[in-house]
Amino acid sequence: MDIHEYQAKELLAGFGVPIARGGLAYSPEQATYRARELGGDKWVVKAQIHSGARGKAGGIRVCENDKEIWEAADDLLGKTLVTHQTGPQGKTVYRLYVEEATNIDREIYLGFVLDRKHERVCVVASAAGGMEIEEISAEQPDSIIRVAVESAVGMKPFQAREIAFKLGLEAGQISKAEKAILGCYRAFREMDATMVEINPLVVTGEGELVALDAKMSFDENAMFRRPHIAELRDKSQEDPRETYAADRGLSYVGLDGNIGCIINGAGLAMATMDMIKHAGGEPANFLDIGGGASPERVTKAFKAVLADDGVEAILVNIFAGINRCDWVAEGVVQAVQNIDLKIPLVVRLAGTNVEEGREILKNSGLPIITAESLGEAADKAVQAWRDNTAKSA
Repeated sequence: MDIHEYQAKELLAGFGVPIARGGLAYSPEQATYRARELGGDKWVVKAQIHSGARGKAGGIRVCENDKEIWEAADDLLGKTLVTHQTGPQGKTVYRLYVEEATNIDREIYLGFVLDRKHERVCVVASAAGGMEIEEISAEQPDSIIRVAVESAVGMKPFQAREIAFKLGLEAGQISKAEKAILGCYRAFREMDATMVEINPLVVTGEGELVALDAKMSFDENAMFRRPHIAELRDKSQEDPRETYAADRGLSYVGLDGNIGCIINGAGLAMATMDMIKHAGGEPANFLDIGGGASPERVTKAFKAVLADDGVEAILVNIFAGINRCDWVAEGVVQAVQNIDLKIPLVVRLAGTNVEEGREILKNSGLPIITAESLGEAADKAVQAWRDNTAKSA
């Protein structure tokens, strides 16, 4: 789960990370009012979307008076920003963050991520801030600083100081950097984050350190114990297909293909998508209905897949261990009858009660294409999609 910049800053500030003063705005009037509250003679109006590279997309504006703030807010609100992270569809701006301008002397990159290979929190830092970490790695690989934190011990002050020294900070800034780095680590650990990124962490002309931008992502599976974090979720910034599925307890990731997938088990889902590609098709989604594939759950899965207008065929691939194929077959029949399916459907069942499940599909009288192996199912799904596309043309 991602959150907005202003939300991440508010959370990090609670752990001692220094941030610039700012305020939220939902209209041009509010934006100008926030600037007056902050005072000063220069402000930054920032579009709040779940994406980096907002500046390159025109989502960050420096303003010097009420007129410029009004015009910037009026232009940004309701606008769709397209960045390399949003994809061509972009994300719509519904809120702005008005922040006091900062006198920037230099920029630093600071990130905390979960290194799953080594099962450690890893700190990634660079003296070349203001760029995406991928750009820094490509253009200035020697500037990357990596520090793994021992899980049983946690991050120690000496590690934070080592990072600060390697970043080339002056003596008077080391303790400030130490406080900011340790604050980020505590926020990461105590709020079940999967990523904390400050880019840039700036050194001001006055020698202070300020987190000028901040991003945080969280483990959705831990949000039941972090209700104050879960409340920060902004569904307007999420793929509506994924939101629909998540609200119904389904693991779903939307893709750009046209063959919808309903599968139990993440590994089987990945293998099925690979086989669809191998057969010459493109999967429209990753959908894992999990171990409890009841008829009701299967129906919900069908509705989630069909919420994508790009789906032109569906492949159901179930290996029943905890599940039973007859339950799944009943769910498939109910879904097809209730939804009035207009596109080809291929079903492959294997495992517990497979013969009973196949009999239910066969006796349903519905135009369901069956398959016995994964390879056969993928081939039939792609061929059915092609035949249906040819008929439509």
